Amino acid sequence: MRFSVFLLLAAAAAPAALNAQTFVVRDARVVTGTEVLEQTDVFVRDGRIAAVGRDLTAPSGVEVVDGSGRTLLPGLIDAHTHAFGDALKEAAIFGVTTSLDMFTDVSLARAYQAEQRAGNATDRADVFSAGTLVTAPGGHGTEYGMAIPTITRPEDADAFVAARIAEGSEWIKIVYDDGSAFGLSWPSIDAATLRAVIDAAHRHDRMAVVHVSRAADARTALEAGADGLVHLFVDAPPDAGFARLARERGAFVVPTLVVLRSITGTGGGAPLVDDERIAPYLTTANRALLRRGFPARTGPGAPNYEHAVATVQQLRQAGVPILAGTDAPNPGTAHGAAIHRELELLVEAGLPPVDALRSATSVTAERFGLEDRGRIAEGLRADLVLVNGDPTRDITATRAIEVVWKGGHRIDRAAYAATIAATSDPAIDEADVPAAGLISDFETGTTAARFGTPWAVTTDAMAGGSSTGDIQVVDGGAAGSAKSLRIAGTISGALPYAWAGAMWSPGPIQMQPRDLSSTREIVFQAKGGGATYRVLVFAEAAGMTPLMYEFTAGPDWQEIVVPWSALGTDGRGVMAIMFLGGPEPGSFEFQVDDVRLR
Repeated sequence: MRFSVFLLLAAAAAPAALNAQTFVVRDARVVTGTEVLEQTDVFVRDGRIAAVGRDLTAPSGVEVVDGSGRTLLPGLIDAHTHAFGDALKEAAIFGVTTSLDMFTDVSLARAYQAEQRAGNATDRADVFSAGTLVTAPGGHGTEYGMAIPTITRPEDADAFVAARIAEGSEWIKIVYDDGSAFGLSWPSIDAATLRAVIDAAHRHDRMAVVHVSRAADARTALEAGADGLVHLFVDAPPDAGFARLARERGAFVVPTLVVLRSITGTGGGAPLVDDERIAPYLTTANRALLRRGFPARTGPGAPNYEHAVATVQQLRQAGVPILAGTDAPNPGTAHGAAIHRELELLVEAGLPPVDALRSATSVTAERFGLEDRGRIAEGLRADLVLVNGDPTRDITATRAIEVVWKGGHRIDRAAYAATIAATSDPAIDEADVPAAGLISDFETGTTAARFGTPWAVTTDAMAGGSSTGDIQVVDGGAAGSAKSLRIAGTISGALPYAWAGAMWSPGPIQMQPRDLSSTREIVFQAKGGGATYRVLVFAEAAGMTPLMYEFTAGPDWQEIVVPWSALGTDGRGVMAIMFLGGPEPGSFEFQVDDVRLR
């Protein structure tokens, strides 16, 4: 719709003061989500779209944003993510104002959404979540250190789904995948349980979406009544009737091409790292993650990305709704940034650029019932992205972001880029690591280290947990030395991956990566109450997935040796080393001394 009289009336009724969520974008190309309008104005009042049209008359004093030569898009929606840490803030920086989470800790999702409802999420993407996924004991989804409920029998489906909804699941995500497409093997629910869970979801008025990686499993899921597939398959080309079946069943598909591209061994999002429109906003960890691929397999039965491309082409020709999703933060992806690569890959697979843009806006909003977003229309939220150029002709123009608004609030991208620049120094020179590799012996009576940051308390409070921790230099160290570091606290059961303890980073700023590959292992002295404790390492190559090693410490000092290889890294890009209590809930206390790299 196009309005001008409306704004005259609005101006007459408007209060003298206009808030920061009131502005007008003039003379932009506007991709509404349903059509493309040239040289069009969009007026936003109090964070809502008030009018769309040409030559709109705005109230005096309103901010005017020049849209000439630019394109205004609805805020992008990533239809497949896993939200934790800084994911939602990173997403918003790249124009993703809504993330559809396909599995995260339910308490974290509830905390995010409570902040959204209170209006305290203006600088990050909104999240809607499947909560806990549905999988078999030992199946995919159980490998992340989170204790989650699982299912084995069709007759348990109704109670299982009801429990997920009670936790807050807004739709039901099901894993139907035995890992064989990737040369792996893990348990999966059977077809009868799959159908029972889908039926139970529908009885409870919830959508059921299914994770698959094989063509046969995708067909089984559609025949069982799945509302959508949240991956495509890479083990075989689509059969002639696959897309017809999806259309007849009214299903949608989230191909996640960017993560499937990573099966070749090279990160699907790697080209983004060298794109000057993207690079200034990428953390060091995300640059590494975008370049990272899955271990490549060759020979008969190896995954083939072209099967997914062929399936997208077939789905498009059949008119099956295609939704843009990335599966961030898996290898080859990063929250926010990866959606721009996904759009490019969808266009390479045959979608016209306008259809690709719809896949990340209006089509996803419609299929997930997000009625207040995904389009630029009167009354909807002012989730908007202004880009330089014309992505309806060159889809990569979505990367040339000028402004992002979330509910009318302008995201401060400049400040974010400045922070990235300040913390992205080159890796530490080997000469900066003391020859003996000593980090701390605590003999100064402080938590200072020979290099890197001082030791500091770390807890899961940043992720919505309630664990507590305390560190203190105390008398009595290993080998008769004077001092050691006492680490104590309480691990709460509020999060499946709860933590508390002490953290050290090798750079001058916490979580700043450094190259420690000139060493081969972490060595320290420890004593405790005979319980199990943890060494946890964050490294660039693992993204934000922690690398963990458990050890037991008794009442006498003993040397603990943790090779980098035991953590699955080579020491490059280490961001932090932590000594933690747990993993079992409850109080803990232990001491460490003579912490070194060797």
